[in-house]
Amino acid sequence: MKGAVLAVGSELLLGDVVNSNAAFLGRQLAAAGVEVISSVAVADDLPRLVALIHHHLLESDLVVLCGGLGPTVDDLTRDAIAAACGAPLVHHAEIEAELVEKFRRYGVPMPEAVLRQAQVPTGAEALANPVGTAPGLWLPFNDKVLLALPGPPHELAAVAAPVWPRLAELTGTVVTTRQVLVSGLGEPLVAEAVEAVITLPEGVALSYLAGGAVVRVRFTASGDPSVLEPLVAAVDAALADKVWGHDSDTLDGVVHAALAARGQTVAVAESLTGGLLGAALSERSGSSATFRGSAVAYATDLKASLVGVPEAVLAEHGAVSAETAAALAQGARSTLGADWGLAVTGVAGPTEQEGKPVGTVFLAVAGPEGTDVVERRLPGGRDRVRALTVTAALDLLRRALGNG
Repeated sequence: MKGAVLAVGSELLLGDVVNSNAAFLGRQLAAAGVEVISSVAVADDLPRLVALIHHHLLESDLVVLCGGLGPTVDDLTRDAIAAACGAPLVHHAEIEAELVEKFRRYGVPMPEAVLRQAQVPTGAEALANPVGTAPGLWLPFNDKVLLALPGPPHELAAVAAPVWPRLAELTGTVVTTRQVLVSGLGEPLVAEAVEAVITLPEGVALSYLAGGAVVRVRFTASGDPSVLEPLVAAVDAALADKVWGHDSDTLDGVVHAALAARGQTVAVAESLTGGLLGAALSERSGSSATFRGSAVAYATDLKASLVGVPEAVLAEHGAVSAETAAALAQGARSTLGADWGLAVTGVAGPTEQEGKPVGTVFLAVAGPEGTDVVERRLPGGRDRVRALTVTAALDLLRRALGNG
């Protein structure tokens, strides 16, 4: 089954909103056995949208539209589907009743325009929206299918959840994906190591996805999923401690699991990241069992007064140094009462500091058996340096926990 994705909304073309739905739909459709051959954004323009639906119906078995299902005058997806398929809109009293009930529960008056969302193209099935007001649409058309989903990502995911098994049944294809998650190596080195130890069986695809200092080695199989296990095992062995997880694992989740298994905790002292590292460690529910807290010692004097870095260390080596990073990690451990202390200090930019160029970062982890410090030169502008620092720090702690 071939598919096309049309993201509807002028805001996507103006750059006001990032089209994250395209990536989500690409992953989900591939997993359901749909080959996505086109993914485009289109403005809120009825004739253009109708023309694009016609075009994609010629070469695709499935056309997925996301966005444009709301109650305002620029929400044109329902009208476009009706026009493109010759399926006039019909008002559904049961959808109207559901909308009225939702607004009653919200405790706010329902604008009259909301009732536009009770209009459904003839022959289409309305798909329930458990987290919003705009239902999705499923319309069989000339042995093909049009699927319309709401634009807000959380609504799209909720409405589409029952659709994926339905599509997989239609395609008759079982697609299995396995991922090996890697840090500490760039994509070319990961690819070199992987391809030196594996031979792809027929029907298995290999791809690499790099971003945020993480490389995802992805194997996708059509058919017997057991063929993927030896490939994953071979990559694990080849990359050793550079591998930190698989499939849907997250780095912060792996760290918390390792701490919980030991019955231990971690505390953070961070400078250039300004609280981002503590936020990453406190994001998941239940993190308080293993994360004690974070001291954001952004100003140089606070590194001494807040975390206990000796004044002599700051005077001799500066705020951006291996010695200060080590003292910050040790201070976080003792001051916040944790088994492990994790610290970062560096130059996020836009200008150098203490003669050190932008992207210079020192990371340290202090534990029951001592303190380790690493220096990194991270690429990019201020935001990217800070984000990469968080990943590098979590990975440093992960390695310490794995080797301790």
